Amino acid sequence: MEALLDLMEQWVQDYGYWAIFLLMLAESACIPFPSEVTMLVGGWYSATGQLAFFWAGAAGVIGNLVGSWLAYWAGRRYGRELLDRYGRYVLIRSHDIDRAEVWWDRHGEAATFFSRLLPVIRTFISVPAGIARMNFWKFTLYTFLGCIPWTYALTYAGVVVEDNWHRVVDYFNLPSLLIAAALLVAAGTWYLRRRKQRLNAKG
Repeated sequence: MEALLDLMEQWVQDYGYWAIFLLMLAESACIPFPSEVTMLVGGWYSATGQLAFFWAGAAGVIGNLVGSWLAYWAGRRYGRELLDRYGRYVLIRSHDIDRAEVWWDRHGEAATFFSRLLPVIRTFISVPAGIARMNFWKFTLYTFLGCIPWTYALTYAGVVVEDNWHRVVDYFNLPSLLIAAALLVAAGTWYLRRRKQRLNAKG
């Protein structure tokens, strides 16, 4: 991990806005390049005068948006097909997906916006939005709005802490682990309940 962080720093140093754009695109396309590192380093280099604060943040926001489009279209194109075909092996039925789509129609805007402010979840939220066939323009709007505060807050933090950004990244580790653990517990609980319901139905 330390080598990856150093490599990301080197990319931002060498390629500036393009590196920020591509790293943030990758993160939103479900490739785990942490945005915390990208934007903190971008903020640091804007503090040194090598980058402009506004454009560093803008490159991050646009990269996040484009990466989210890729994940959204992957979910929309292949997600439902895969779940319909293989979902029964994890106790997901087509009816469950239909219900999820209805829920997303009602609450997808809020889910898309607020998820952009949460570590871990923000990386993967575009896929279920695509599977649920959320309106693309609504998805784009709420993704864009949700990315702005996260991206610029990290950029500003990078300006403040400068080359101490490694220490700041450590503060994101615990929340990320807690959220990941909560998601695993929720998924496990849901699976066990569905399995019990199916066994009771057969019995």
